[in-house]
Amino acid sequence: IQIYNWHISSLVSIGHRITGIINIIILTIITFWIGSLMLEESLYQSIFNFLNSFVGKFIIIGTIWSFTFHSLSELRHLFWDMGYGFELKTANLTGTLVIIFSVIFTVIIYLLGRMFF
Repeated sequence: IQIYNWHISSLVSIGHRITGIINIIILTIITFWIGSLMLEESLYQSIFNFLNSFVGKFIIIGTIWSFTFHSLSELRHLFWDMGYGFELKTANLTGTLVIIFSVIFTVIIYLLGRMFF
């Protein structure tokens, strides 16, 4: 493992798979949270209070990043399915753009959420 050099494409590919699994888990948790509205208001309120804590906000930011990273990486795969972007230079550029824009979109979405909610 020490002789292997990491490439941006392999990093984005592994990240895409990991964020896909994380997104499924997050969507399941969100579904249970919304379903808790039918059970008890206090249960919903305790989860809401947790999400307003420091740790909760960290989880929210991580969730936003996971969804934006996975979406941008999926857009990259869509172009690959159409036959574009297989050149090494283009693949490295698009991988770097996925990482950079996922962070930028995370900040923008979080700030917009804070502004409206």
